Amino acid sequence: MDNPTQEVWVTGIGLLSCAGEGTAAHMGAFDQGVGPAHIDTQGFAPYPVHTLAAIDMSRQIAKKSDLRQMERWQHIGVYAAGLALEDAGIAHQAHLLAETHLIVAAGSGERDASVDAKVLEAIVARGDTELSAKEILPTALRPTLFLAQLSNLLAGNISIVHNVTASSRTFMGEEMAGLSAIENAVRRIAAGQAQIILVGGALNAERKDLLLGYELGCNLWPGDYAPVWQRHTAGGGLIPGSAGAFLVLEARAHAQERGARPYASVRAIATDRARRSEPGQIRRILQQLFRQVVPDLTPMPLAILSGASGTEPATQEERDFLNNLDTDGFTPAVRAFGSRLGHTVEAHFPLGIALAALALNRGALFPPSAGDIFEDAMTTQVERILVTGVGHWRGEGMALLERVDVGRAS
Repeated sequence: MDNPTQEVWVTGIGLLSCAGEGTAAHMGAFDQGVGPAHIDTQGFAPYPVHTLAAIDMSRQIAKKSDLRQMERWQHIGVYAAGLALEDAGIAHQAHLLAETHLIVAAGSGERDASVDAKVLEAIVARGDTELSAKEILPTALRPTLFLAQLSNLLAGNISIVHNVTASSRTFMGEEMAGLSAIENAVRRIAAGQAQIILVGGALNAERKDLLLGYELGCNLWPGDYAPVWQRHTAGGGLIPGSAGAFLVLEARAHAQERGARPYASVRAIATDRARRSEPGQIRRILQQLFRQVVPDLTPMPLAILSGASGTEPATQEERDFLNNLDTDGFTPAVRAFGSRLGHTVEAHFPLGIALAALALNRGALFPPSAGDIFEDAMTTQVERILVTGVGHWRGEGMALLERVDVGRAS
């Protein structure tokens, strides 16, 4: 950030994934240092998927009519957003919700596979593509939708269900959407353009249409589960994970005025898009971003939460960048959170920011994943965490979070 005028605090976190719901469930799962929970190796074989833990969505989406009109990815996002609002102490507080802005990272929604199948069957039987689609679509789809749900419906449903009524904007574009959403929120607060923002994303990974799209680009990891860093020997690939991750970001003065306590402070954030037309370009962009977000930091042990996907060559180039930090005097302790929760695409960078804030709040990084040869233990108190995001196809970014001394901040 260029000369920020307001310090940006994380004051609310809402998480939903294979590890369960809420902050305690996620830190508990990471502290165990074991492999991922709820990974399905049969339902979408040969591709494993990190499936969402069993959640009663009605706890955050009370109206049955709201539940019926949303697809599962929206259930996940609306639920996680509600958890973040509750955690920040602003749920059901009309005067605060009226000034809370909303920023969502979203995909293009879920296809209705049964309707797709009807169209394809009719085409095979009759050989008339245009007429078959015109006959089937008007009667099979809900009036407000088309074959893929509109991306901005997630933001709309969050506003309706949770009464978040200030401005709203939606970013699309896979991992870059999550990077841009967080960057936009942080910069707006730092510049004094907003005082409090609800920001995040959601993904339902348990969808054959989504898996088909990724595998057409040869992006999925087939076969048995393997941690992110250990997939390069077989050509790499991502294991998708269902997740919702939302944060309440807030100007420090605003949070203090209402008595809110911070998890952490977002000190800097930067994003870019390497052309990726030749080897080494991702690594060079990450080096440039690192110099932007960590310009004056004295070399020291540095905790890093990596959003690496496992796809190649992006993951290996990020690994090369991380290894090179040793030559700059830093001692990186890296954690690839996608190894345990899956790659959550639009929600991935918000998820990394949330986990970093949780670790900083208690002053300790969670242990390495069991059997992961790239992740080292870190026993010193954690004061700063670098969060990286490298898209499986496009988009790079990183943010530096710092621990807040609550005694001094009060």
